[in-house]
Amino acid sequence: MIKRSPTHSPITLYGFGPGFGLPEVSPYVMKTEIQLKLAGLAYVKDLSGFDAAPKGKLPYIRDAEAVVADSTFIRAHLERRYDLDLDAGLCTTERSIAWMVERMLEDHLAWTSGYFRWLVPENFAKGPAHFFDDAPEEIRPHLLVQVQEEVRGTYYAQGVARHTPAEIAELGARSLKSLAMLLGDKPYVMGERPSSVDAITLGILAGILAPFFDTPLRRAAEGFDNLRDYVDRLMAQFYPEHAWAPVARPAAARRPHFAITPLVRVLSA
Repeated sequence: MIKRSPTHSPITLYGFGPGFGLPEVSPYVMKTEIQLKLAGLAYVKDLSGFDAAPKGKLPYIRDAEAVVADSTFIRAHLERRYDLDLDAGLCTTERSIAWMVERMLEDHLAWTSGYFRWLVPENFAKGPAHFFDDAPEEIRPHLLVQVQEEVRGTYYAQGVARHTPAEIAELGARSLKSLAMLLGDKPYVMGERPSSVDAITLGILAGILAPFFDTPLRRAAEGFDNLRDYVDRLMAQFYPEHAWAPVARPAAARRPHFAITPLVRVLSA
């Protein structure tokens, strides 16, 4: 059973804040925020902590005397400190599948999605470029060029930017199809109850499906009724205060057929 945090002080979650039609621009901050909500732990959001981030990235949390960076290690800290199990009810095989799905989403789909957000000029100009609006006007054009060069170098080192945009879209679409097949007609990724993997799944899918950016991955995701329904439903569940517009249904969309035996049941048999 999930236990609530002590009443002496809430956890501080350091994030970026809303943007691009999302309650939080980072899927990893969304992941931690949703897991805090799943755990029933009291927290406050602080948008001023990036410069002090222990690993140079967000999210991180401050929990009394403890400062913990990286969403995966934050979850581990919360489960240890508050005697939680965000995957309660999952068998050993299902926990393994959930971890593999999380890794596919974070180490593959997020990179293909980020490519179209950061390295497509039109999307960069309307989105990430505005992170630097407070920079002095005289250096801002040079700064934006430098930022994109650094991002491109990072994506090239990771591997995704070594491919053509069409190839990157193909890779991302394969992950979306795999996720749609695993989800099937279930309300949550692993079944009838939310688990830890739903946090990053919602964070990444909402970022892809939000209409702010025009990308081939958004169009691919729109082709799966169950992915759109999943995002609409979980956004209403975890961010009821956010004005999330239901994802538009393409006129020619076809609902995938999920009459096969769910993968989890096959591997758990």
